[in-house]
Formats: sequence, C-alpha cells, structure tokens
Amino acid sequence: MANPAARTARVERNTLETQITVELNLDGAGECRLDTGVPFLEHMLDQVARHGLIDLDITAKGDLHIDAHHTVEDIGITLGQAVNQALGDKKGIVRYGHAYVPLDEALSRVVIDFSGRPGLEYHADYPRAMIGEFDVDLFHEFFQGFVNHSHVTLHIDCLRGGNAHHIAETIFKAFGRAVRMALAADPRMAGVMPSTKGSL
Repeated sequence: MANPAARTARVERNTLETQITVELNLDGAGECRLDTGVPFLEHMLDQVARHGLIDLDITAKGDLHIDAHHTVEDIGITLGQAVNQALGDKKGIVRYGHAYVPLDEALSRVVIDFSGRPGLEYHADYPRAMIGEFDVDLFHEFFQGFVNHSHVTLHIDCLRGGNAHHIAETIFKAFGRAVRMALAADPRMAGVMPSTKGSL
C-alpha cells in the first residue's frame, strides 16, 4: 500500500515464473539494496537509485535456469506499479523530466511524462548482443514493463556510442535523472494537478 505522506510503496508480484518484491521511497537518498540474480541489471538499477535519489529495495526469484527474460520484465512491471502507487494523485509535481547523460563516447537522452498514458519509444543500437551474460534485448522488455504499469510516456534515445556497457549506463543514468526531475515538487503548482484535463 502507498503511504500518501511519504511517497513510499511496497509491491509484491508473484507468478509461476517470478516472485518479486519492490519497496521504494521516491524522496530518498539513493540507497539501494538489490537481490535479483541478474547482476548487470542490478548495476543499472543502482544507477537509477543514485541518480534519481530514489531508495530502492528489490528482491526477485525467477526462472533464471531458462533465461533472464521473465525476471527482467517482471522487475520492470513491479517497479512501475510501485512508482505509480507511491506517486498518488500526482498533484504538485513537475510532471515532465528530461536528461542528457554522457559516458566517454556514449551519449543518451531520456524524456519522461507522467501522463497517465503508457507509451515507449526506445531507440538504442548496441554493438554487441550481450554485455557479459546479459542480453541487451531485455532492456526494452524492462522499460516496456515499467511504462505499462507506471502509466508514463517514455522516450529513450542513445544518440551515439560504441561501447555497449557505456550505452546502457548512459540510458539508465539519464532515466534516473529524468524521473527525479519529473517527480520533483513544483512550488508554483502546490496541490494543483499539472494537466488541463484535471486528472492524470
């Protein structure tokens, strides 16, 4: 359940394929505790927590003996549910966020709108299919799961890059920064819904 005073949430998702728990604080200090069985995804989620100043506690048990697809996708789904729950009615937030993040030769841009409408535009070309044991195709599945359940519009573009690790890291850092901007309180919109429709 969400705590409206603190923008925190705890969500459990249990299926035949995965068992996942996500606890978060949108107004945290970037503290992170991860136990998912997918080390490279944990490295990326740590970037989101630190650059988004979100406290994250994620545990996951999945059918990794098959591959990481279900685990990665379902972590994205559960994280999206938790963000949506913790955010509440969205009154007083900036709503839109964006960030450009470089890492050596790589540069990525992420733009997010807490619009209430799920939509993902993901454009990233990786020079290789695997980063260690991680299949880069699963990044799309993670973000699609997140978008569908946080009800956000998310545009991700890697503008340039030659190192697959650098590309991924710039995307997740920029994602954390964009989320942080969008969820910040707008002092000129205190208690006001940031939409002409009156709801998001």
